[in-house]
Amino acid sequence: MLPGKQADKKVKGIMRRFIQTSKPFLGFLLFSLWVVHSASAAGTPLRIGGRLPAIRLPFPKEAGEKSYLGVSGQGPFRIHQIRTTVILIEIFSLYCPQCQASAPEVNALYQIIEQIPDIKDRIKMIGIGAGNSVLEVNTFKNQHGVPFPLFPDPDFKIHKHLGEVRTPYFIVVKIKKDRTSEIVHLREGALGVAEIFLQKILRDSGLKR
Repeated sequence: MLPGKQADKKVKGIMRRFIQTSKPFLGFLLFSLWVVHSASAAGTPLRIGGRLPAIRLPFPKEAGEKSYLGVSGQGPFRIHQIRTTVILIEIFSLYCPQCQASAPEVNALYQIIEQIPDIKDRIKMIGIGAGNSVLEVNTFKNQHGVPFPLFPDPDFKIHKHLGEVRTPYFIVVKIKKDRTSEIVHLREGALGVAEIFLQKILRDSGLKR
């Protein structure tokens, strides 16, 4: 056997021994990379004082919803483009019993806000249906008479960016003058009494009545 072939054989033997002895480490490394990737894909947990993840919503088709949100143009838009100071986002699902039970009080909150001239343009409400198609979102809207815009999230893409929160979940976001966002209130579960929740929105966002 030629010396060059002997060297190749020796190198291959060293590499085999290295791979065999390194299997536990390589397995741990691959597992760690998977955990990091899964965490980044699911999004980081929301926190008060933090920014809302940069998510996009499909452009509303109804003229009334476009006018309510103050958006124009075509294609997906970002939440900070909504012309208001505070945005209340409800994460819901057609198949969530608590979302269904809370719908009347959530609708009442909308009606209260719309009846107060000095805040109705400064607080807007939207809903995002986690795992819900356009048909499912429209079914929820029609069954419960929801008066504010609802958006589908059929593949849970938005839901993952928001940390895969449970439903119903309420996120109150303040839009600053530079159009950046700040989360000022979070609530998991039922909204509670509409008037009391509105007072929390006003307090935590700094809006004055």
